[in-house]
Amino acid sequence: MSATVTPRRRGRRAPDDGPRATFRQLLPFLLEHKKVLIVVAVLSILGAAATLVQPLLVGQVIDRVQHNQALGALIWLLVAFVIVSSVISGYQHYLLQRTGTAVVYSSRRQLIARILHLPIREFDARRTGDLVSRVGTDTTLLYAVLTQGLADAVGNVLLFAGALIAMLVIDPVLLGLIVLVVGASVVVVVLLSGRIRTASTAQQEKVGELASGVERAVGSIRTVRASGATERETVAVTGLAEEAYGIGVRIAKISALVVPVAGIAMQLSLLVVLGVGGFRVAAGALSIASLVIFIMFLFMMIMPLASAFGAITSVNQALGALGRIQEVLDLPAEDATDEPVRGERLMVAGSPIVEFRDVRFQYPANVVEARRSAERAAKDLLVDAHVEPTDALDGDATGGPREVLRGVSFPVTRGSRLALVGPSGAGKSTILSLIERFYDPTSGSIRLNGDDVRTYPRDELRAHFGYVEQDAPTLAGTLADNLRLASPDATDAQCEQVLRAVNLGDVLERSPLGLDAPVGEDGVMLSGGERQRLAIARALLTEAPVLLLDESTSSLDGVNEQRMREAIDAVATGRTLIVIAHRLSTVIDSDRIVVLQGGEVVGQGTHEELLESTPLYRDLARHQLLV
Repeated sequence: MSATVTPRRRGRRAPDDGPRATFRQLLPFLLEHKKVLIVVAVLSILGAAATLVQPLLVGQVIDRVQHNQALGALIWLLVAFVIVSSVISGYQHYLLQRTGTAVVYSSRRQLIARILHLPIREFDARRTGDLVSRVGTDTTLLYAVLTQGLADAVGNVLLFAGALIAMLVIDPVLLGLIVLVVGASVVVVVLLSGRIRTASTAQQEKVGELASGVERAVGSIRTVRASGATERETVAVTGLAEEAYGIGVRIAKISALVVPVAGIAMQLSLLVVLGVGGFRVAAGALSIASLVIFIMFLFMMIMPLASAFGAITSVNQALGALGRIQEVLDLPAEDATDEPVRGERLMVAGSPIVEFRDVRFQYPANVVEARRSAERAAKDLLVDAHVEPTDALDGDATGGPREVLRGVSFPVTRGSRLALVGPSGAGKSTILSLIERFYDPTSGSIRLNGDDVRTYPRDELRAHFGYVEQDAPTLAGTLADNLRLASPDATDAQCEQVLRAVNLGDVLERSPLGLDAPVGEDGVMLSGGERQRLAIARALLTEAPVLLLDESTSSLDGVNEQRMREAIDAVATGRTLIVIAHRLSTVIDSDRIVVLQGGEVVGQGTHEELLESTPLYRDLARHQLLV
């Protein structure tokens, strides 16, 4: 059993080259909740006003005490403003927490929708774990924008501005000294903020690599154990965790420089006010009440400033994560990559149901590089890698991706059975990928009922085909979940019928749950042959007119292979079959066999005709003891 090493690795990117978002890109996520944010802004204004009134009331209390005047209702008014500002702050905190959660949900919803609609080439060129990390870890950092950063800063700006104006009225000289101290601290924080964003982006990239490494190791755990590669995998994945840790420590160091700046600014400002303010009180230029009010406003100005410094860290980390989210959201969806073909679909009578006309194809360079990286990683771990498709891994004379298909032409007659045979890397699986429009040909055309497949919307096109890929995945869940993936409205009776048709009746009977029996993660509770037959049953249930079977009997023993052939024969009546096979014994009775070598068709015909006309086919048959 070979290990499946997911070909998602990309070349490492320097941190400075990572995707970065701007605040403008964050706005759409926030504007979805603009009504709540308006309420928060209003509460911020009211809360700031209630807080700014308090020093003025304290000043009046001091004056009345100094002049032996009754306090009256003044003290109760001060208590009322304290309570009001606290209640406003609590409710504002609740709204921000709720809105932060909503922003995370909104970003995840958009990201999930875009990921599941990306062209297949993007999945071939990216690591699955990295995409999962963007949905989970990266989106979570957006929560801090509202709960710890941006919205808090908005409210605190009002408090800061109000305190600044009040201090200017009380004593412009003292304020000027404070501005010098605070201004220096702001410059330091601004210089550090850019480094925080860069490091945060690098950390999220590394977390994505870590998720990919864990996914690969866990997904191939049996082969890793059997190959004695457990320690090597542990070291490799732990190394990624260590790199992420190192970047996290760097962020912590930079953040640790930001936090003391606010504390130093606060202490220096207070010392300046006490020293210079005390001197001015002694000189009669400032009253004791005014000095106390000034100090209270000083705290009101410095505390929002400290919060704003913390917000800079939170927002920069969030923008680093948003850059990775936006990178995926900016990718075009699969349908958006269509190149429209002019003309109506004619449904030409008597035309082949499927036809290849001089089709040439080569994989994009980034997909080829991703697969080469996956193969190198597998070799480094001494694990037998199985990377599909392998057609594109070899380069041409210039080192770039070579053509996988070179002028391939053949018709598929309606209701017939066509087999694709040839050595590994000949382009067989690529042909099925092109029929399903996972990719489009570089040149030439593929026809369905005489019309270019590009005239069909992809969903409509794929409804014509029941596709069983090689090593078809089994979804975690139940038998019914797997069967109804493509046929959500299928009845229990239909599901049971198709399972028995592919010789899976014993799977139904060995559990009292029947169709609701769980299959385990990746179908671990089924044998390899049972997983393959379940995938075929899923395709048969769709009642698609064309079945595409990529090595559909490769995991079956001789007895079950024969039963599977009988089952396919029974359900193939009135359908067209396109079958990829390495064992010629499974396809010798096909109506037409197409022999591929190096991306070219080197022979077409029946088994007997190819034995006479095509040396490659004759050699394959001889090696499999068929002649």
